[in-house]
Amino acid sequence: MADQEQADVRLTLARLRQEHEDYDAAINAMIATGCEALRIQRMKKKKLAIKDKMSQLEDQIIPDIIA
Repeated sequence: MADQEQADVRLTLARLRQEHEDYDAAINAMIATGCEALRIQRMKKKKLAIKDKMSQLEDQIIPDIIA
């Protein structure tokens, strides 16, 4: 992977991490205020999708080395 591509992936990964943290804070606030369970469940699903994207990007950065 070229240096520029790797830098772009790292930047995207940082943005996704921030978005993941934002969703976490929003979910906690929704739970604390007693929001309906369906809305919380949808937020958790979006948060999980972001985590999956983060894992895919991390796999691109870290090469698979068979030891």
